Amino acid sequence: MKKIVALTGAGISAESGLATFRASDGLWENHRIEDVATPAGWAANPALVLEFYNQRRAAARAAQPNAGHRALVALEDAFEVVVVTQNVDDLHERAGSSRVLHLHGQLLESRSSRHEELVYPMRSDRIELGELCEKGHQLRPNIVWFGEAVPMMEQALHEVATADVLLVVGTSLQVYPAAGLVDYVPRTAPIYIIDPGRPPVSGRARLHFITEPATTGVPRVAAELRELLT
Repeated sequence: MKKIVALTGAGISAESGLATFRASDGLWENHRIEDVATPAGWAANPALVLEFYNQRRAAARAAQPNAGHRALVALEDAFEVVVVTQNVDDLHERAGSSRVLHLHGQLLESRSSRHEELVYPMRSDRIELGELCEKGHQLRPNIVWFGEAVPMMEQALHEVATADVLLVVGTSLQVYPAAGLVDYVPRTAPIYIIDPGRPPVSGRARLHFITEPATTGVPRVAAELRELLT
């Protein structure tokens, strides 16, 4: 069975109504990235960071998977499909994808601010200041912030290195180390870049740009792959 790996970014979630990580003014929902997505921001104002992610969590729960998410799920009847996502929402899971690897963590989990191995499923949309892990330390969002290690990177590298096809969906390929994953795709594997823009990828013989949003581009590419590979 052929293996398809889909590297997805903020663009696919944006089509479900979720704010992209960085707007044209450099802000995320009117906040500086440094204030809400770095260890320094957390140390300076944990209450602000908690409230910011509480709002993001509520928005994510209200959003619904779109045609791009569903097209990836439908491919599972003919291919091995692994989704490697930079997104922290659960839209891929709710659409029905069976193998989803979250590079940057998950909104619907909390973890200890001191012991990163202590991760808990969220029972509500909120983490409050004073809410502690079992060892007595403040809970924080289970999100990989700028300046932090990406624990799932090694597994992501393995998935990409064993792909027969790579789909790059809704990501500008500007955030590292995730953007570097395309360098590990086998040279024989075609890469489909599905994004209204044109992310900076070159030097590949089998590189295809589909300058469409995920809701139309992913179903189009999925249909093409069925014809070519099944």
